[in-house]
Amino acid sequence: MKKISPFIVVAILSLTSLAQEIQLRKVPIGQKIKIRGVVINRDQDKIIVRDSMGMDTSVVVTQATSIKTKSSLFKSGDKIALTQIVRGLNLEVEGIGDGQNLVANKIRFDKDDLDVARTVDNRVTPTEERLSQVEQNAQKLSGQIDELMAISNAARGGAKAAQETADAAVEGVNATNARITALDDYIVQSSATIYFKVNSAVLSPEAKAELDKIAQAAMTLRGYIIEVTGFASSDGDPQKNKILSQRRAQAVIDYLVQTHNIPLRRIGQSYGFGDLKPIADNSTPEGRAQNRRVEVKLLVSRGINQTVEVKTTPKNQ
Repeated sequence: MKKISPFIVVAILSLTSLAQEIQLRKVPIGQKIKIRGVVINRDQDKIIVRDSMGMDTSVVVTQATSIKTKSSLFKSGDKIALTQIVRGLNLEVEGIGDGQNLVANKIRFDKDDLDVARTVDNRVTPTEERLSQVEQNAQKLSGQIDELMAISNAARGGAKAAQETADAAVEGVNATNARITALDDYIVQSSATIYFKVNSAVLSPEAKAELDKIAQAAMTLRGYIIEVTGFASSDGDPQKNKILSQRRAQAVIDYLVQTHNIPLRRIGQSYGFGDLKPIADNSTPEGRAQNRRVEVKLLVSRGINQTVEVKTTPKNQ
């Protein structure tokens, strides 16, 4: 993989600072135009497209806009939702001006370019969003990453070239930010233990209050995962206890998703251990009560949340 020298990085970043000062192209009312370029921003029903000359155009997407991948010899293009369009995507837009924006009739792009742009966005976005406070203006650096990615993709083009450029851009940012660590290094930010009655998977009001705290803490973080594991006491049949522990874990997941709109991708793989891994003596009523539980852990990426403080939510008694 090719590396970008510090001199080239500085030169490109200087150009992006100048490019940020250029105003958006105004498209006259009724004028039909077709543009080719790379997406540098998307906000609700608008995307900003930068062409190879560095000119930015605001593109308005309506319900009538046709968004598809390009057709091949034996297959027509696939319909794509606007929400799947990400920064770094090379595309073509045809539409009519409204005096300010280009109202898109048709948007087309290669499927390979879409896959590469998604990979680029997934790798660059976490780096942009959680730089340490001791670094110089994090928002400015985030913008430089976006601009560098967009200019590199527009200049080099193609799926392979875009991937190589994205990798080089991320390497360049990491080289200037020594405090960014591996994004896959997760630590426990907070945790809670949810207790259940005998042979029950119903959440008590106290249990819901503990889950509310976990959900509220998660909403303040980026790059988090919630781990859910269920357990049971040794009462009854081991196989039924395993099923019961899984039901308890699912009850916790259902509450987080349905009540707090926690995205499913933020829920790690849950598991029910049954009566395995007790934390108390199963020979006493008190011990069995402590073993009828679900453990919930809020994990965050150390690479994104570098100043995070590890906390433990008080257990629900």
